[in-house]
This record gives sequence, structure tokens and C-alpha cells, in this order.
Amino acid sequence: MKTNRRNFLFGAAALLLAPALAGCQRRVPAALTTPLEIDARTTCDLDGMPLVDYPGPKAQLFYAGQSAPVYFCDTVELFHTLLAPEQVRTVAAVFVQDMGKTDWEQPRGHWFDASTGFYVLGSKRQGSMGPSIASFSRQADADTFVTQWGGRRLRYAEIKRDMVDLSGGALHDSKM
Repeated sequence: MKTNRRNFLFGAAALLLAPALAGCQRRVPAALTTPLEIDARTTCDLDGMPLVDYPGPKAQLFYAGQSAPVYFCDTVELFHTLLAPEQVRTVAAVFVQDMGKTDWEQPRGHWFDASTGFYVLGSKRQGSMGPSIASFSRQADADTFVTQWGGRRLRYAEIKRDMVDLSGGALHDSKM
């Protein structure tokens, strides 16, 4: 009888701990990864566009076990990838540019952990693929941006899949 009770308790503990342990495995703290700077040769992993040629915030995503990031020429592409139902790879870190500290037309540097940011959706500012999600490390900068350019401020976890439709920019660009 003691063996059955002990097995039951171990099984129950394993069931309770499994979700917590699984969550730990899905994301490694961003502090263990350092963002890399983009240059003239850095291209978007989704479409091959050179990142330095286009306005708006850029992003980089590190998958566990890889030393080089996957680059995105727009934050919409980043969130579209992260929120895709088929996305099962373990994410080590995600970085975006702080648009409160860098130039919108030629953004350089000022990377921060995306999960800590404030985002503006629906502004009048255009990124490389049309409408963009502006990224900020400080709420005050995001609020100032909303006052000037419109849109609404969100936190990282508030951005949902239906907000990051990729059919807007590239499909309607007659110059491509």
C-alpha cells in the first residue's frame, strides 16, 4: 500500500511540475545572449531584403543552440513568426530596436529584450513592409510616439496573431 501511495505522490508531483519545467525549456533568458549589430550585408531571413536599406524597427531572434540570429526587416514579421502555430523551436532570445533612441529612417543599434518592451500598433509610420509595430524600451517614449503618429500602445504579451498579418505590405507593393 505504501508503494502505491508513494508512486501516486511522485506521479502527481511530476504532473504539477511538468508545465513549469516545459516553460523553462521554451525560453532562455535574453541576458545570456547578446544582440548582434546589422551591417550592409545583413539580410532578412524571410525575404532576403537588406536591413539597412529600409526604415522602421528591425528584430533578431536567437533559437536555442544557434549562435547566429534570424533577422527580420520588420517587427510585424518577427511577431508573425513567433506567433505562428507551427512555431515549435525553442527561442533563446528576441531583440528589437528601441525607436525612442534610434532614427526611424535609418535605425542602427539600440537593441533590447523584446519581451520587456512597449509596442505601438496602428500608427501612421511605415516600416520596410508597410504598416509596422513600433518598439520602445520605455513607456513614455511609446506614449510620445502615439501622440505624434497615432496607434495604440501594447505590451509584448498583448500582441496577438491576428494583429500581425503579412498580407498588407508585400502583396500590395506595386514596385516589387
